[in-house]
Amino acid sequence: MSSMSLSSEQLVEVLRAAGEPSRLRILALLAREELAVMELSQILDQSQPRVSRHLKLLTEAGLAERFPDGAWVFYRLTSDGPRRAVLDGALARIDAGDSLLCRDVERLQSVRRERSDAAAAYFARNAARWDELRSLYVEESDVEAAVLAAAGPGPFRRLIDLGSGTGRMLTLFGGRVESAIGLDLSQQMLNIARHNAAEAGLERLELRHGDIFETRLADGCGDLVVVHQVLHYLSDPAAAVAEAARLVAPGGKLLIVDFAPHGLEFLREAHQHRRLGFSDAEMGRWFEAAGLAANPPAALPPAKDKGLTVKIWTAERAAVAERSAA
Repeated sequence: MSSMSLSSEQLVEVLRAAGEPSRLRILALLAREELAVMELSQILDQSQPRVSRHLKLLTEAGLAERFPDGAWVFYRLTSDGPRRAVLDGALARIDAGDSLLCRDVERLQSVRRERSDAAAAYFARNAARWDELRSLYVEESDVEAAVLAAAGPGPFRRLIDLGSGTGRMLTLFGGRVESAIGLDLSQQMLNIARHNAAEAGLERLELRHGDIFETRLADGCGDLVVVHQVLHYLSDPAAAVAEAARLVAPGGKLLIVDFAPHGLEFLREAHQHRRLGFSDAEMGRWFEAAGLAANPPAALPPAKDKGLTVKIWTAERAAVAERSAA
């Protein structure tokens, strides 16, 4: 049997697991983004124990992947090739006008709006003191020195900073880049970034109101792409990494700064964190799926007890000559 095939018993197990209305609805939702149990319960209007039972069956059948994140548990569609192929084929054949699934999508959009509104309110309240908040757990000067070391000396033709916030990464790299683009969804953050960029005397800098999931930038347009302390706010960090990787030019580098896994649950409510850090293995899988070669990550321990460890992950896209040789 080919590694890309399923035995008849395995196929029956897949079809049996997917062949129930609520479980099919769950799979259709997970095809859109990773979701927590309580979010699925809200969308399906079913109790969390009932949804958990469905998810247990889907996980056991290899159709969904479960990953705990602090006190929460998230689910995503399987990455297993043969099972995913069966799923994708089945989901693609569902009538786009199916009333039940359309209602689920509407409720998912409502959940997304609630998240987005809460995050926007938080960023608006804290825009002026954003850099102060970011330095609560690790000395910012230490993080910035490590970021510069991980990026390399440059110079860089174009820097792309996704989720640029107050523009700190743009000003940090200002002397090493020929041009830069910063994207952020918060107009308050962009206003502060414009002020900071002007104070730093940055030229050839463009700040845009933009979405990290759909940047509308050309493939390979940046030889240094930075995602600094953004992923833990996002509903689908894997999709954000994939979009960031798409922007990396041949021979270029993707640099991600975020937290190692931790258990500080209060950050979800107090600071709108959706994910409580990321593992090296998880980040490595996302890099590999995007066609990037990962470098050893750097870790910066917290300045306080029970604080957060900052991780810096980098990955590179092979130069054109290297890819041709391979």
